[in-house]
Amino acid sequence: MALFGTTAKEWRDANPNEKGNMRDHANIHQLVCLANLESINAHFIEEGMPQAERLTKLNELAIRQMKVLVETNVTNRLSKKK
Repeated sequence: MALFGTTAKEWRDANPNEKGNMRDHANIHQLVCLANLESINAHFIEEGMPQAERLTKLNELAIRQMKVLVETNVTNRLSKKK
């Protein structure tokens, strides 16, 4: 939910003809971000953070991480063209 903005069930219902799950259709940036979020979520759970607060924080982190990953990718591609 924090990264894709939808639950797995909502995604399956919206994409009945797609095989697999959301992860199978994620790009490399989303997969890297998701791995990071899973680790951070485990830490938040250990700390006893309530689910609603975890979701809010994880969503904020997902947005920041995706911006960095996408911007870095664009910057790398531009520098390779020079």
